[in-house]
Amino acid sequence: MTEITRAPGPDSRPGCGVGRYAPSPSGDLHIGNLRTAVLAWAFARAAGKGFVLRIEDLDRVRAGARERQLADLEAVGLDWDPPVVVQSDREPEHRAVVADLTRRGLTYECFCTRREIQAEIAAAGGAPHGAPGAYPGTCRDLSAAERERRRRDRPPAVRLRAQAQEVTVVDRFAGQVTGTVDDMVLLRNDGRPAYNLAVVVDDAHQGVDQVVRGDDLLLSAPRQAHLADLLSLPRVTYIHVPLVVNAEGARLAKRDGAVTLEDLQAAGFGVPDVMGWIGRSLGLPGSVATASDVLDSFTLLDLTGGPWVFHPPGKLSDSGVQP
Repeated sequence: MTEITRAPGPDSRPGCGVGRYAPSPSGDLHIGNLRTAVLAWAFARAAGKGFVLRIEDLDRVRAGARERQLADLEAVGLDWDPPVVVQSDREPEHRAVVADLTRRGLTYECFCTRREIQAEIAAAGGAPHGAPGAYPGTCRDLSAAERERRRRDRPPAVRLRAQAQEVTVVDRFAGQVTGTVDDMVLLRNDGRPAYNLAVVVDDAHQGVDQVVRGDDLLLSAPRQAHLADLLSLPRVTYIHVPLVVNAEGARLAKRDGAVTLEDLQAAGFGVPDVMGWIGRSLGLPGSVATASDVLDSFTLLDLTGGPWVFHPPGKLSDSGVQP
């Protein structure tokens, strides 16, 4: 079995574990991203853990975004243990893990397009193999001759041959969560590692044992836990926190207006204003002007109110009270 290499750990916190924040450099962080980052940092530091960053750049990358993201995280008061891992630098290790799974008979080539998968799921009534929305296993048992024929039409992705249909994980807020485990993609048909593979391998590499992230990712946790089990890696502790949403209840995005730190500063609001809004959204009393204030009041955090609806201010005079 391929051994997962471990990055140097934080020497000052032996045995306490590590939390992390792992943004994608597809654009600037918005206030929802910053809120999740502050929470990930605070949960780690309150438990005496190290805290690391990882730039998850396997998909779309915008020039300069990584540098601006790190600057914004520093501006709101976060610190982290070096090095900052860049996910694309670790592709050889991702592929080595897939090669090991393949030697163990736990992968197969898949030639399906997304449209073909959606059509087959719809034709089967939405629940093929007893797993709603899951990959229906179309290519799982193709013959060698059929695989060879299909390779002439398109390059294959590589899927995990899952050993379970459901897995249960425990989340700090959601409790026991049982979710579908299907034959997830490990390598895309362009040869690049898929998210579910990379996040599991890279968390292990960085010694991460606590994952704080938005609750829109809760149902990916069983898939990732199953892969960790197959790789003989310890499962992480999950803490899925409520998202920040717009007035329509959709996940906040830059198109919603002044939502990034730069935009808000241009509208007349400084970091203390932004952190004050974040602090109030977390139910914290008193003045919150930096991440350290959140940590100081950590025992008073209230995340029971569901998503935080953020109304981007247009001008200084609009600001108000609510954002």
